[in-house]
Amino acid sequence: MKLKTALLSAVATVALAPMAFADAHEGERGRDGQLNIIYWQAPSILNPYLSGGTKDIESASLILEPLARYDQTGAKVAYLAEEIPTVGNGGVSEDLTSITWKLKEGLLWSDGTPVTSADVVFTAQYCMDPEGGCAQLSKFEGVDTVEAIDDLTVKVTFTGPQPNPYGPFMGGQSPIIQAAQFADCLGAKAPECTDANFGPIGTGPFVVTEFRTNDVIQLVANDNYRDPGKPAFATVTFKGGGDATAAGRAVLETGEFDYAWNLQLAPDVIASMAEAGVGTPVSAFGTLVERLEMNLTDPSPSLEEGVRSTADAPHPFLSDEAVRRALSMAIDRDLLVEVGYGQAGRPTCNLVPGPEIYASTENTGCLVQDIEGAKALLDGAGWVDSNGDGVREKDGVELRILYQTSTNAVRQDFQALIKEWWGEIGVETELRNIDASVFFGGDPGSPDTFQRFYADVEMYANNFDGTDPQAYLSMYSCDKAPRPDTQWQGENINRFCDPAYDALVAELGATADQAERSRIAIEMNDMLTKDTMTIVPLVDRGRVSAHANSLAGVVLNTWDTELWNVADWYRVGDNR
Repeated sequence: MKLKTALLSAVATVALAPMAFADAHEGERGRDGQLNIIYWQAPSILNPYLSGGTKDIESASLILEPLARYDQTGAKVAYLAEEIPTVGNGGVSEDLTSITWKLKEGLLWSDGTPVTSADVVFTAQYCMDPEGGCAQLSKFEGVDTVEAIDDLTVKVTFTGPQPNPYGPFMGGQSPIIQAAQFADCLGAKAPECTDANFGPIGTGPFVVTEFRTNDVIQLVANDNYRDPGKPAFATVTFKGGGDATAAGRAVLETGEFDYAWNLQLAPDVIASMAEAGVGTPVSAFGTLVERLEMNLTDPSPSLEEGVRSTADAPHPFLSDEAVRRALSMAIDRDLLVEVGYGQAGRPTCNLVPGPEIYASTENTGCLVQDIEGAKALLDGAGWVDSNGDGVREKDGVELRILYQTSTNAVRQDFQALIKEWWGEIGVETELRNIDASVFFGGDPGSPDTFQRFYADVEMYANNFDGTDPQAYLSMYSCDKAPRPDTQWQGENINRFCDPAYDALVAELGATADQAERSRIAIEMNDMLTKDTMTIVPLVDRGRVSAHANSLAGVVLNTWDTELWNVADWYRVGDNR
């Protein structure tokens, strides 16, 4: 099937989607009182354009909204837009070089001012500013211009045919921000606008009244929200911090909270908590992959700031593919799944594990642990233990790794196992874990963020909005590496740079045939993983969260933010 044909018919699949919750629970706004949400990774900022951290994107989605979202099936659903543009309804040009969005009439920002096409244009200008270090720049890959046709109409024109025109302004990673509030926050000034970044004016169901970074957010219902009967909750406490165990107990055992995100816990622990009968775990597979990123640049503190962990200083041993490949070969992914996720995890060698049409079926070589093969590979590459201390070296460089991740019981279990396996092949490993609120934060001044990457190897997981991996795979183009002149923002975390890969990014962006799109995406996945091992996937993680039995309307969504339909949540009975 040609993608153009899919664009012609897409409107048919999404037209009824917004009605899914229309009759679920009607009444006055704020009728159900208080809603308590807990994310054990505490938000650091409420501007998703300045953070790639999932917890920041999730929390911001209570306030900021895109033109359209993806529902729990991956279908596109109009939010601020009147409808999903397609070739069939004239919203996408026949030659696929432009997409035209129409805003719903009467939309208001939470401060009561009108939402107009100028806000959409400004959002693109804000993210595309070359000095701004936008964390979601890949969403705007191939965009030439964004222009306001009238107060409610916005036209995005691409540099060439764009078979997937739904990058900008789609999903929780690319919401609309208010031009008036962020007018003085362009470029290098973006991280300096604390009031706007911590308390954005939005169109979503809630408004921030207090934000204590890395701690708690207090919100109230948005009086100017477009549906007069929503949200059902008058106030929200969004608590951050602690750990996954405490978050799970707070919903599943004590009923102190109504919703807990990302219960990264052993399956038997979750099952034990659920026996209390207070809450319900929910899970679904999407595209969330726990992986190791190999730093291709030198993070040594002996280097001066501005050079450290940049392309100006190649890594002394991870630049050697044989070392990266041996590190992957030493890992027993089946045991990691058993220890960490049970049925909510699957071993994988792919960065993109789904949808099925984009999953590489030939990339399976990492699934069987091979300690002896890893040793032989290192021997052949000249990495040997010449002095008998158990650590291999070559030309005076020793295989000593600083391996970092966020603080979490499952991740620390993974670290301990992987350190042991790497020790067996002659690699010494120092483990470091960092509070998730800091690790996944966007503070350009912090040395401990995953973007800054002041370590040799780091472990985390993320995923992409929707079902098309184009923007996700585009993150690893050369220009998206975090560096000082981007305020240490950027999505190319390991600093991978290959002109051949960048050419595939361009080719994918210009290819309409679905079979060809799948082929190119799989080639890109394999280049990052199987061919170069710059990314070492470990586990295809199912999303596991939990909600109180008294909280209705929750629909777990692995294709957008988990809070995508929070305006539809409501109370039934009481679990307290």
